[in-house]
Amino acid sequence: MLLPTGRIWLVLATTALWLEIVVATLQNGCQVSGTRVDCKGLSLLRVPTGLPPSTEFLDLSYNRISALRNGELAGLTRLKMLILRYNDIWQLEQDALASNPLLEELDLFNNSLRQVPGPALRPVPLLRRLDLSNNLYPSARLGEAFSDLRRLRLLSLGGDRVWALRRDDLRPLAGLGLERLALKTGSALREYEAGALAVLRCPEVWTDIAVDHKPGLLPIILADLARTPARALRFRRLFKFIYYTGGKDLFAGLRDTSARTLTLFRGKLSEELLASLLRNLEGSAVRNLTLNAIDFARAIDSNHTLPTIANLTLDYFTFEEISNPDVLLFNREFRWFNKVGNLLINGVNFNYIPCEAWSEMKIVRAIDISANQLLESYIYNRQCQYRGTLGHLEEFVARANQIANLCPIAQLTAEWAQLRRLDLSDNRIGGCPLPCAWGPPLESLSLRDNPLGDAVFDCLPASLRRLDLSHGRLERLAPAYFARASNLSQLALSGNRLKFLPAGWRGAGLRNLALDGNSFGVIEPGTFGRMPGLATLRAGNNPFHCTCDLHRFVRDTLAAGTPRLLGWPADYVCYHPPALLDTWLADFAPGRLECDVGLVVAISVSVTGLAVATLLLLCWRFDLPWYLGAMWQIVRAKYRARQPERAAPYAYHAFISYSRGDAGWVREHLVGRLEACQPPYRVCIHERDFTPGKWIIDNIIENIEGSRKVIFVLSRGFVDSEWCNYELYFAHQRAIMRSLQDVVLVLREPINPDSLPSKFCKLRKMLDTQTYLEWPAEPSRQPFFWAQLRNVLGQADPESLDPGLARWGPRLSAHSVPAAPETPPDPETPPDPETPPDPETPPDPETPPDPETPPDPETPPDPETPPDPETPPDPETPPDHKIPPNPETPPDPETTPNHCNSSSPQSSQGFCRVGFGSID
Repeated sequence: MLLPTGRIWLVLATTALWLEIVVATLQNGCQVSGTRVDCKGLSLLRVPTGLPPSTEFLDLSYNRISALRNGELAGLTRLKMLILRYNDIWQLEQDALASNPLLEELDLFNNSLRQVPGPALRPVPLLRRLDLSNNLYPSARLGEAFSDLRRLRLLSLGGDRVWALRRDDLRPLAGLGLERLALKTGSALREYEAGALAVLRCPEVWTDIAVDHKPGLLPIILADLARTPARALRFRRLFKFIYYTGGKDLFAGLRDTSARTLTLFRGKLSEELLASLLRNLEGSAVRNLTLNAIDFARAIDSNHTLPTIANLTLDYFTFEEISNPDVLLFNREFRWFNKVGNLLINGVNFNYIPCEAWSEMKIVRAIDISANQLLESYIYNRQCQYRGTLGHLEEFVARANQIANLCPIAQLTAEWAQLRRLDLSDNRIGGCPLPCAWGPPLESLSLRDNPLGDAVFDCLPASLRRLDLSHGRLERLAPAYFARASNLSQLALSGNRLKFLPAGWRGAGLRNLALDGNSFGVIEPGTFGRMPGLATLRAGNNPFHCTCDLHRFVRDTLAAGTPRLLGWPADYVCYHPPALLDTWLADFAPGRLECDVGLVVAISVSVTGLAVATLLLLCWRFDLPWYLGAMWQIVRAKYRARQPERAAPYAYHAFISYSRGDAGWVREHLVGRLEACQPPYRVCIHERDFTPGKWIIDNIIENIEGSRKVIFVLSRGFVDSEWCNYELYFAHQRAIMRSLQDVVLVLREPINPDSLPSKFCKLRKMLDTQTYLEWPAEPSRQPFFWAQLRNVLGQADPESLDPGLARWGPRLSAHSVPAAPETPPDPETPPDPETPPDPETPPDPETPPDPETPPDPETPPDPETPPDPETPPDPETPPDHKIPPNPETPPDPETTPNHCNSSSPQSSQGFCRVGFGSID
């Protein structure tokens, strides 16, 4: 046993040997493919060395090898086929094939052998096919070695140098089971000894023996062949150079042969020789006659009388590739067709059929007139009588002609009651101008390779079982026709231009369908749902769009097993999308989510429901309806205002937002202190400065936009006020567009941000991120509060405001609207000084007080009526409710009239002692 290391070395050595062999082969130019080696046409002078030992097929044809010597094929012990044709081999050495005992085929056609090799064939007893023809040996005498080739079935002998055939030349073949012998002498044969071919026992004999110089040899050869069991005779070039016009009956021996098939291939055939042939076939065993590629010539003597051929019984009479169509007009009669079962006339180039010919073909079952020059008018001649003719015709083939209209053919076939198969392939049929009238129940129709139009379906018979419309120009189908053709079982539509397959395509009896090579890209699952019997489907080589529908169709079809996809999987390739180009459909596997519509709908509905539920929850959690309402109020206010956006300067130094519960503190402390400063701050509060009769939202937006700062007095009442929340929202929107420094937060009482409702998220965020002022409860800290507030508000410069933008009037109670006088006062009539003003009627805010009339010092001012902001207070007379501070007494923060201008040590001390508030 080899050690592992020894095994490795053995593998490496074997690999190196194979590499050396492959390199040698490549150097010789041979192509190696498995067990086949192709060295054809390399101008080799000898058999190349280094061929793979596994070679079973070796082609050395079309080279210049001169001899096959001993040992040149020594390494090819598995060789079965050796092709050496078209070389210059003159010698085959005795042991040249000694190493090839498995050889089954040897081809030495067209070489230069000087004699028939005999001893060299002894080492190859398994030989089945041997071709030694077209060589230079003068005699066809075979050695005894041929008698050992018991498996030999096909043998080709002879050449243009064989001048004699002797009685014993072919005797070694007598005991072989030969199937076919091909013997060639050409025109060199000068001697033929009777009995030379009589020793043959093969069923098929092909001869290439020209008898131009000795026509009398033909009856002798036929007599010898009559002694053989040959069932098929083929004569190639009986007359190579001349048209025989002698008076001898050269085919007299045909009646004695047992041959049932006779072929005349190539050579010259005169009308006299054809008459001899046909006359001797009457009463013979021949049932199949073929005239292939012969050179036919009519008789020179027009007065020459030709025999009447009326008893020629043939199963098949074939004319192929004959250049002269006059061969069909033999003796100007057509009685020689009256007992022909199948008539084939291919490539004869005839362009019309005489009327007499139709009536003489009494028992013909099939007619094939392909590859001619026939027009539909040449086939269907209205002057001919077709009724009662071709009563047994079942198949009519007219491929590769010039037929352009289907209707004349339909009219012609209407007279043939037994016609079942019609082949009009490779013509010029596009359709028919009128519906065709088909007579018999036609079963098979082939129109392949025609320029078919979509209107061709109007011309087709509905009785068809097989229909071939392949390789036309069809772009769409006619489902109505297929609904009528209920018997249709085979349909070929390959190679057309079909861009889609019709939905609901009916084919109750359809079993085989071919749709390959078209232009459609998708096959939907239900396309063939109305074809319950469909067994096979060929739909490859189309520009498939690899979609879910196509994938579902392929998946369901393969799972069901019917129909069986022919050409699967190699012919089914993706064309679109570009990312899947050239991908096999078998490898196309989209995800379930991509193709399962039900799953996609379920997931979509679930996700949508979850999203809606989440959105509703968020709306409830963050008071989204409130914000939508606020946004709606802004939009309505913008449209209702219909005024251009206010530009700086502002109308007020500050807008104060507060709740109803904080109104007293705002009026008594905040507004009073700010408006008492020197210079005074102009502030806006809703009780006094909102325009009466104007929508409240418009008032809020307009005054917030018209104020330089916005002060929010925060308390629990502010949080509970809906209008304060609107004002906070609008101010925050303005801060986003301008600056957050315009918003001033004043905490009148402590507020925990975490306790605020969700809709006050902006306020909560501002309290957490923005500095605010906190109203101190201790009187000693309040002066510093006012100083800080004034510092935040900035300098109260009256010139920075536009007085025309502010509405200054008498102080009003909260949400009160001054009533306009019913009749405006006459500016020319002064008020009656004797008539006191009505205490129930407030003064007109639009009418300023008379500067000449001082106020009555005995009458105290109405506490509910604020002083007119247009009338500044008298600096000499302080208001009754304010007491000047005593310089000896520390100021009371509750009674100090103006802390804005205070410079006392107490205020400075308070300023240093109080800072900004913060909530933890």
